[in-house]
Amino acid sequence: MAKITYIEYNGKEHSIDAAPGDTVMSAAIDNLVPGIDADCGGACSCGTCHVFVDEAWLDKVGPPGEFEEPMLDLNPDRAANSRLSCQIDVNQELDGLVVRLPEFQF
Repeated sequence: MAKITYIEYNGKEHSIDAAPGDTVMSAAIDNLVPGIDADCGGACSCGTCHVFVDEAWLDKVGPPGEFEEPMLDLNPDRAANSRLSCQIDVNQELDGLVVRLPEFQF
């Protein structure tokens, strides 16, 4: 299991245990974390699972993939640390991961 902390735009934290093989999005949905809508169900086609990866975790999470880039580009609040949580696979190396949730998803 990997502990992931989701921080709402207002500072409220949600720490959950995610199983390897899950995505950061599916773990949030399964644990009712607000601010992750996942309208497309994880198909990388809507952008409603946008997160800001904490700077300390960027190297471990890695850069956006080729299908993720265009979806992120549609978002006016995109930042250098933006990712779609449906594209981040949970593994033991992500134990302690911190992501912030954008205000526009609430």
